[in-house]
Amino acid sequence: MLGAAGLIASSFTSRDLPSGIRNARFRRKGKIIQPDLPYAFDALEPYIDRVTMELHYTKHFTAHTQEFNEIAGRLGIMQQPARKILSEVSKYPGSIRYHGGGYTNHMLFWHMMSPTGGGQPAGDLREAINNDFGSVENFREEFSEAAKNVFGSGWAWLIAGNGRLRITTTQNQDNPLMDVVDERGYPILCLDVWEHAYYLNNRNRRVDYISAFWHVVNWEFVARRYDFYKKNMTKLG
Repeated sequence: MLGAAGLIASSFTSRDLPSGIRNARFRRKGKIIQPDLPYAFDALEPYIDRVTMELHYTKHFTAHTQEFNEIAGRLGIMQQPARKILSEVSKYPGSIRYHGGGYTNHMLFWHMMSPTGGGQPAGDLREAINNDFGSVENFREEFSEAAKNVFGSGWAWLIAGNGRLRITTTQNQDNPLMDVVDERGYPILCLDVWEHAYYLNNRNRRVDYISAFWHVVNWEFVARRYDFYKKNMTKLG
């Protein structure tokens, strides 16, 4: 199922992905295809429950994918990488901002989690987190606090820019690559804090969902994105 993750290559870049993902076909007959999850719906239990994952993927993500396809096709921008579309999203209708953001954000989010995730970041990523936040523990506390305090629906992000890591948040389906957000940067880690991501299992207890997220974070994938940023810092900013 991992091969389906090649859609991320069209959304951002393929060079920070394993070759098996990198070489996957992610467009078919001029349309973006919706890949399978890289794990079963119940694979993240008990931290993320099966019903929530299934509804999140089959309803919300499916809707974003279908709408993004339809609108991008109508505007004649289907062949452009999603990263380019987001970087100049202000010149497109608001529906592109919403569904294009929803599509790309979720394509990242699914791979931010793994049944074998959790634990601690390692290597250069850990060093960078320690440098910019003092410690991994401080980073987790600051990221969790930012995610908790997103007003209404949105996302919490760890982004890279100007050679350092920062925590930021966005409303609705905005993405840090967009030219309309307050703080732009290259996405390294993200957490969906829309209620549909946690409400069935956690009700209104967003803090419980955030706490559970740390048990499934795919630090290997996050580190790969950070490594790509370091190698392309001049181009990415």
